[in-house]
Amino acid sequence: MTDFIQMIKELHGGSHILHEPLLNKGTAFPEKERDAFGLHGLLPPRVITIEEQKQRIIKNYNSKQNDLEKYIYLMGLHDRNETLFYRTVIDEIEEMMPIIYTPTVGEACQKFGYLFRRPRGLYISYLDRGKIKAVLQNWQIKEVDVIVVTDGERILGLGDQGANGMGIPIGKLSLYTACAGIDPSKTLPIMLDVGTENQDLLDDPNYLGVKHCRIRGEEYDEFIDEFMDAVSSEFPKTLIQFEDFANRNASRLLRKYRHNYRMMNDDIQGTAAIGVAGILGSQKITGRKLEEEKLLFYGAGEAGIGIGELYSQALTKKGVPIELARERCWYIDSRGLLVKGRENVSDDKKPFAQDFNHLSDLTEIIQAVKPTALIGVSGQGQSFSQEAIESMATLNDRPIIFALSNPTSKSECTAEQAYQWTKGRCVFASGSPFDPVTVNGVTHIPGQGNNAYVFPGVGLGIVATKSSKVSDEMFLLAAKKIAESLSEADLKHGRIFPPLTTIRDLSLKIACAVGVEAIKENLTEIDLGDQPEKLIGKMMYSAEYQDYI
Repeated sequence: MTDFIQMIKELHGGSHILHEPLLNKGTAFPEKERDAFGLHGLLPPRVITIEEQKQRIIKNYNSKQNDLEKYIYLMGLHDRNETLFYRTVIDEIEEMMPIIYTPTVGEACQKFGYLFRRPRGLYISYLDRGKIKAVLQNWQIKEVDVIVVTDGERILGLGDQGANGMGIPIGKLSLYTACAGIDPSKTLPIMLDVGTENQDLLDDPNYLGVKHCRIRGEEYDEFIDEFMDAVSSEFPKTLIQFEDFANRNASRLLRKYRHNYRMMNDDIQGTAAIGVAGILGSQKITGRKLEEEKLLFYGAGEAGIGIGELYSQALTKKGVPIELARERCWYIDSRGLLVKGRENVSDDKKPFAQDFNHLSDLTEIIQAVKPTALIGVSGQGQSFSQEAIESMATLNDRPIIFALSNPTSKSECTAEQAYQWTKGRCVFASGSPFDPVTVNGVTHIPGQGNNAYVFPGVGLGIVATKSSKVSDEMFLLAAKKIAESLSEADLKHGRIFPPLTTIRDLSLKIACAVGVEAIKENLTEIDLGDQPEKLIGKMMYSAEYQDYI
């Protein structure tokens, strides 16, 4: 009898394995394992395959009445049998990604206190100050490749969800596994509960977080510092991904930690890469060069500034000075057009302030600035009016219209509106999925600018090489790989992001590019050899049951 079997036997008998989602096979346990673990009588007698199990899961999934019910059903499966969960999600990725992540995860976070069934990951509150390392030590698996952490202050476009934001790290890590083969046993979602300003949550008797206003300033910074030091001590090889931190903290924390820790911020760097990937992909349709684009961002938060900065860096590689590159990026924030001379402009925005008249109306700004691309990153649903989009179509034969805010209710416009108001001439992408749209007999497939095209592959490259840092060049390489993956069939339908069915192959290509870049930048001592795809490909998790004996 193997050591593994003995361990299971000692953990409250063989039935314990049925309650461990990383180990459980359910009705797929073969006879020899049922004998060894004492499972006879605890399971129905028939042994079925994982494919047969998956078909039963899909049938039950399709019987659910709405997306939230489907989410709850899949999360229940996640808590029972992770291998079957990932096999199902990987095989049905186009159908299920919008359920396990955006847009459905937004509604799930809003109702998290009512949906909570079983703990997953770690909750670290500001009440744990001075003992965060001890809390991390409660996590029994000591080899962690990726941590996704949030403080819940800016969940998608929904704002402060406090501890309910735990649904975001859980969902992101599901995508790390489904899209790039990161071993789920080596992932850790973390919720940093520093309070909430959401009065509805503070008044809700079912809210599971600390009922206190958010800590701010030096107290907050010391808490995050302690967390970062504790993680690097307990899990020195892990990649730390910051997720859904508010604008006031996201950029400055990235600047503060990125050079001393293996960390990244997906809302800034991942969104930047997917935005630039969309622009690069659109050029295969518009015929314009990168330096010919003029980008107008509706929203000047971390996402918009991130896209503009990475786009500017891409232009510098074509010989354009950074100052001139930034002049191709125009921003509208809550106070109108970002121009020089305005007061109280944050340091992140200042490099993009234009020498121009201050305007506030979107249509008026479009007509004055004459952009080739209108990019929505505002979190303000239906903020692109028909007049504004028609103005874009008047100025450009093939205008770029990106409505990237999540979830669907926060999208600046719908795909149907964009295509109809431009008579089918726009190149459209959105953050949340939209159905195909037919205009004048031509069917357009909206591109979904989902960060899942970016962060899983980048993360896989970092994990594979144990790169000490995550550089901006890696995200630019990811953007280029995404654009390069477009087929003629994709472009024919106006699609500027590849089908999700290809995402694992794409993630592998991105991981290889990231790994090679890590070696080039002397961030790793690992040698990928002359076949990096083969080497990294072997590391990718496959959702198949393993033989225990």
